Amino acid sequence: MTRLQLQSVAKSFGSLEVLRDISLHVAEGEFVSVLGPSGAGKTTIFNLLTGAEQPQKGSILFDGAPLGKASNAFAFMPQRDALMPWRRMIDNATLGLEVQGMSRKDARKLAEPLFEEFGLAGFEQAYPAELSGGMRQRAALLRTVVQQRKMLLLDEPFGALDALTRASMQHWLESMWQSHRWTALLITHDVREAVYLSDRIYVLSARPSRVVHEVTVDLPRPRRDSMRKTALEKAAALEAGILDLLLNS
Repeated sequence: MTRLQLQSVAKSFGSLEVLRDISLHVAEGEFVSVLGPSGAGKTTIFNLLTGAEQPQKGSILFDGAPLGKASNAFAFMPQRDALMPWRRMIDNATLGLEVQGMSRKDARKLAEPLFEEFGLAGFEQAYPAELSGGMRQRAALLRTVVQQRKMLLLDEPFGALDALTRASMQHWLESMWQSHRWTALLITHDVREAVYLSDRIYVLSARPSRVVHEVTVDLPRPRRDSMRKTALEKAAALEAGILDLLLNS
């Protein structure tokens, strides 16, 4: 079942053409990445999905219906964890639910069982400054998924982390996706991250952005195991091919 579909979407800001004829889709339970150079309009695509911007041409469908000017279909995780430093972790986790009108008591009932699964048990009453960068990102994802939306939008969620922590978080996210089969759309500059996490990758050109290639990542899951064995050469070949597309688009 196709959850999200962009059909020939275009977007300009004044005389600056950012997106030109963008078409892509995400099926239910699929992990898809959008990969492109800086300034290619990846964040603009997310702004269109969340209703912050409107396309000038084309259409955006969710479950076969027009998305409209705003949508509650998506839970959005930005580049920075955006945790409120004055709120304890349990109250950061419930913030999105409270904004939607849920009482803090009911929101906590939904969030508290997730702390152990997200590796945060015992830190419910801690403040963000008391957590490591990786733990803060796990908390941000917990806050995102507890909203129980139909699809996750992940905007370079590990871009601010150091290399070792980023690799650890990629392993963790892939294992969590294996367990939950979230429908997810990731935007990233990181070719290796896209290959490691995704079922498919859309490669964008430089601005004005268009889809230059759709890559199927035919690697076995769980990826952490497969990357240690025979799939390493295949993954390396995929990365090299995508880099070539990016450099020559």
